[in-house]
Amino acid sequence: VRKSKLDFFCKLGYGKQDICKVLENLGQEALEDDVLKELIRMGSKPQAMESQTQPSLLKLVARGSCSTAPGSKWLREDESGSSDYLRPVVIDGSNVAMSHGNKEVFSCWGIQLAVDWFRERGHTYIKVFVPLWRKETPRQDSPIADQHILEELEKQSILVYTPSRKVKGKRVVCYDDRYIVKVAYETDGVIVSNDHYRDLQSENPEWKWFIEQRLLMYSFVSNRFMPPDDPLGRNGPTLSNFLSKKPVPPEPKWQPCPYGKKCTYGNKCKFYHSERPHQAHLSVADELRGNTKVLLSLVKEGKYNHSP
Repeated sequence: VRKSKLDFFCKLGYGKQDICKVLENLGQEALEDDVLKELIRMGSKPQAMESQTQPSLLKLVARGSCSTAPGSKWLREDESGSSDYLRPVVIDGSNVAMSHGNKEVFSCWGIQLAVDWFRERGHTYIKVFVPLWRKETPRQDSPIADQHILEELEKQSILVYTPSRKVKGKRVVCYDDRYIVKVAYETDGVIVSNDHYRDLQSENPEWKWFIEQRLLMYSFVSNRFMPPDDPLGRNGPTLSNFLSKKPVPPEPKWQPCPYGKKCTYGNKCKFYHSERPHQAHLSVADELRGNTKVLLSLVKEGKYNHSP
């Protein structure tokens, strides 16, 4: 029992010393959920990713990057590959699967669609959390479709099962939402889910801010995974900036001037000039109105004397 718990939390990136200390305090029979709570209370942070890395993921690099190795640390931002500018992605597997299955079937294909969408963008760190009991033979009251996908994603070190066990014939399930929020928080990533995690928001003030700012909701249009273009609303960042560690400022909306530096219109030119980034784009009429207002204010203050 001790070894299985030690392996599980080592897989999540926690140090053996911290895990052993918690197990000594709580006892070897402590539930994994309680162990995680104690690790959080101690302020323990994941140190590294799993030692096993999916070979095919080594080929996935950021667009425009020459590197082929994904980041090896959770909390470092200076690694090669897409970890330089793309945030880690933590997927609420149950939420995504049930959403794709219209809340009637646990559709593993929905999880695969979400993973593929982030892979195509160049994300190399993708984690999916699913309760361990979903690995069992499905019952009639909880049908599962394409269950083999879970096994494939687990082999790729993308899917992580949250612990569960049976005590006297009753299933004891750890709270998978806490794993999802904890890992996303520690990796400074995003949470993919349509759940608002209100209970966890009230549990931890830092998590409250994090969930509000890093929750990526989504929709399924047929078999197409579709996050919104404006994850935090119309006045918030674009989807691309939301998923990036280093947001890119929007491109100028002005059309470049066809005359370039040879333009003789000065500030009256209605086109964009890269050599004049602080140019005021005013029409002639607007400029005249502005000059008139200045003259009127000077006349009222007696600072302007117009002599014929």
